[in-house]
Amino acid sequence: MNPLYTSLGTTVFETMSARARATGAINLGQGFPDGRGPEDVLAEAARALVEESNQYPPMLGVPALREAVAAHYAAHQGLDLTPAEVVVTSGATEALAAAILALVSPGDEVVMFQPLYDAYWPLVVRAGGVPKLVRLEPPEWRITAAALSAVASVRTKLVILNTPLNPTATIASDEELTLLADFCIAHDAIAVCDEVWEQVVFDGAVHRSLMTFPGMRERTVKIGSAGKIFSLTGWKVGWMCAAPRIAAVLAKAHQFLTFTTPPNLQTAAAYGLGKDMAYFVEMRAAFQRSRDRLAAGLTKLGYTVLPSSATYFLSIDLDRSGVGMGDQAFCEWLIEQAGVAAIPVSAFYVEAPVTNVVRLCFAKTDATLDDALERMSVRP
Repeated sequence: MNPLYTSLGTTVFETMSARARATGAINLGQGFPDGRGPEDVLAEAARALVEESNQYPPMLGVPALREAVAAHYAAHQGLDLTPAEVVVTSGATEALAAAILALVSPGDEVVMFQPLYDAYWPLVVRAGGVPKLVRLEPPEWRITAAALSAVASVRTKLVILNTPLNPTATIASDEELTLLADFCIAHDAIAVCDEVWEQVVFDGAVHRSLMTFPGMRERTVKIGSAGKIFSLTGWKVGWMCAAPRIAAVLAKAHQFLTFTTPPNLQTAAAYGLGKDMAYFVEMRAAFQRSRDRLAAGLTKLGYTVLPSSATYFLSIDLDRSGVGMGDQAFCEWLIEQAGVAAIPVSAFYVEAPVTNVVRLCFAKTDATLDDALERMSVRP
């Protein structure tokens, strides 16, 4: 058995969700929304399942979805992608795996930012890469030139960036993106940009992809997810976008992972990406209202919440809330005594974790959020 995987535990998201199911706790841990998702997108998936082919679609993705991804990013982010630069994957995690396996050789150093999505580190290590970790800290969670300089070397090959960032709910600033672009160019490195939360941004914010910055068009892999855009996390439809010389190698890795993705879901995702701007505006507004509802309720209970500019998540600062325990102990108390599941942010660190921040998912109905707040009215 491979020692990397035998040494890993079960992901904290699955662990907390399983405990919530077993105990009847309200699950504000794992990041999935209540509700069915957009009905017209579901109807298109059902129609395609019955009326169109259910045999192997093209390995690169059905043409309609590749075209829709390129058109969507042209309309929403000003990118000039062609369908030939889009590779459809079975979710963003498969896209990450394909990108890392395609671009990392043994001994290559890969810059990653903690807190990080828990798949990054084992994928890089399994590919033979050497993780170089940059530790971000609350409340700003910002990337600095000094931190980048500390992990740079002649072996720097790849930078993995997640923006908007889960779990911190922050968006990389233009200054940070410029810093990263300059860093990649100086070290002849490729940036793998996990941008699955690109449409779930609040307060009038506009997502900017690192790919749009000078010098980055030819050295960026942009990863997106229909599951996050349409609140259909179980669909696992994602994509990678990159210049042709990179996309060709990504496709070769993808063909030996999942090879293809259900064609009816691809067809429905293509339909959804073509929805008018009003859909995306209202989707963001609805999540923002939920964010504000949970933030107001937690504040009323005496908790200090950190700013949330994007994603489905809101975090509590335990130290500033006067809670005398670490994040893991608090999450244990919360699920056992209050019946609410949350995620300790320390779980997103490989080393030197931040231990005073807890993440909650607000992508729930008002009734679910109100019930959770009622249960949390008794504090430790």
